[in-house]
Amino acid sequence: MSSAAAAVPTTDFASLPFEEKLDRFAKVAVHVGLNLQPGQELLISATLEMVPLVRRITEHAYKAGALLVSTVYSDDETVLARYQYAQDASFDHAAQWMADGTAAAFKSGAARLALAGANPALLAGQDPAKVSRSNIAASKANKPAMELITRHAINWSILANATPAWAKLVFPGLPEDQAMTKLWDAIFTASRATSNDPVATWKAHSQHLHERVAYLNEKRFHSLRFHSADGQTDLTVGLADDHLWAGGGGTGGNGIFCNANIPTEECFTTPHKDRVDGVVQASKPLSHQGTLIENIRCRFEAGRIVEATASAGEDVLNRLISTDDGARRLGEVALVPHSSPIAQSGILFWNTLFDENAASHIALGQAYATCLRGGEHMDETTLAGKGANSSLIHVDWMIGSGQMNVDGLASDGSSQPLMRAGEWA
Repeated sequence: MSSAAAAVPTTDFASLPFEEKLDRFAKVAVHVGLNLQPGQELLISATLEMVPLVRRITEHAYKAGALLVSTVYSDDETVLARYQYAQDASFDHAAQWMADGTAAAFKSGAARLALAGANPALLAGQDPAKVSRSNIAASKANKPAMELITRHAINWSILANATPAWAKLVFPGLPEDQAMTKLWDAIFTASRATSNDPVATWKAHSQHLHERVAYLNEKRFHSLRFHSADGQTDLTVGLADDHLWAGGGGTGGNGIFCNANIPTEECFTTPHKDRVDGVVQASKPLSHQGTLIENIRCRFEAGRIVEATASAGEDVLNRLISTDDGARRLGEVALVPHSSPIAQSGILFWNTLFDENAASHIALGQAYATCLRGGEHMDETTLAGKGANSSLIHVDWMIGSGQMNVDGLASDGSSQPLMRAGEWA
């Protein structure tokens, strides 16, 4: 949506002590992201550097009536220790007991909150084969839990926490303390935490996105054509049968409205796994599991990637799309205007949570069942029959820019401009 949908900052937010800013952000997590309900359990995932925010979120969760808040922490140094010292068999193994516990928590009604912000380049120097094997093992173990997420069976949300390694990558020319300050300010602004009433601000923003979603659902396009002015992208993305557009938050299978991504600027839906053709060039780098993949370029035929290159991280990219057959196919397509506040900030976040909301994007892998009519009640075979992709992965990467044009194509081949030079037409 246009920047007009962004929150108007309060005149005093910038002068607030950092602890008060963090407290307001924690309220956004609990009341906007999760909309946590009295009596719910909450499961949080974070790194050790995120303890201050976790503590404030936990406080507000209990004030909101949470039954129990549990946090699972990870640590960059112990992650690296595995790659340096673990036996080879370790990389084909995942803690199934923990994954089973997570799925059990979701099935029992727990909400899920993930804090993003780990070092985007943590595993850049590690063996790509080991990274790939580890990711596959983790994806297999966590599939039951992730299916509940992709079906939106529960209320869940992801938001960010600035960390020194991430801040250094985003603002490489600044001392650590200044880089951290600038990154936190960017997070607060993009997440609409700077207004007097963030809950009301988010309701207004969701309404703008819902209006755009309603328009797209009314049009019922058969496919979308992305074509950039520089000629680097000419991609036709067929849309799944009975697809539904979504955006601006939604109601989970448990009846609770939540905003899954903080921030969010996208309208998204499910592509048809067999109807994607053409070439596409990434407009921003992709940070994936500790590796930076730059200048991705892919060619699709009949829905499947048949050629993939990158100027950096190409080996990781090719291992990623070899995870399973669905990893070479699309599970999501999203439209984001170039006037998005995140795009206009001029910041490359090196973090998909933010960068995907600065540009139209596509995602390799698993489709969201809720982006099909009645999809949350369908089994995998029925979903596949509608064109929904199935995979162990779901990885977004950005293709939109100020040069991107998008047309909506009807089943009879007629077209209608949707975006010109990155903006809604």
